[in-house]
Amino acid sequence: MDDEFGAGYSRVLASSLVLAGVGGRTAVEALAAGYQPREVWLALCDVQDVPLERRLGKDIKPASS
Repeated sequence: MDDEFGAGYSRVLASSLVLAGVGGRTAVEALAAGYQPREVWLALCDVQDVPLERRLGKDIKPASS
């Protein structure tokens, strides 16, 4: 969430945005209720209209050998 929304705003979203995809809970509540982090993330992406190409996070280059 920090990569997409920034450290401060992601905390606000996690604690206040109600997500229909996880039973009308906030992200914090959904995780506490046992939802998988990926399921919560995708529900948040749906509500916030995060484009599909950004839902997997930033590309990380593999380490060179």
